[in-house]
Amino acid sequence: MNTQLLKNIVNLAHHRNGICGAPFYAVLFNDSESYKLGIVFDSPYHVAILDFDRLVLSNITFGENSYRGDLYEAPLRAAIAERMQHLESTHHQSIIRGGGQL
Repeated sequence: MNTQLLKNIVNLAHHRNGICGAPFYAVLFNDSESYKLGIVFDSPYHVAILDFDRLVLSNITFGENSYRGDLYEAPLRAAIAERMQHLESTHHQSIIRGGGQL
């Protein structure tokens, strides 16, 4: 797996997907070609990748704005895990300093 595939994570957010949908992460990143939006569900092999500039132009056509999620899955899941670990560490430090509640 090419770990250079993701040059930069621009933004990452968790979505609970309503009250009954499968939660997912939305990850805006750039690779060697362009900015892309990754949709990453908890289940393995459930990753969708779309080119951001093409989305802005309303292009969601298969073959024109579709990418192999399996190529991006490992680095995206690693970035999500790293971000979650950072958030948990920051939250833990806040509690230690008295800034949060248990």
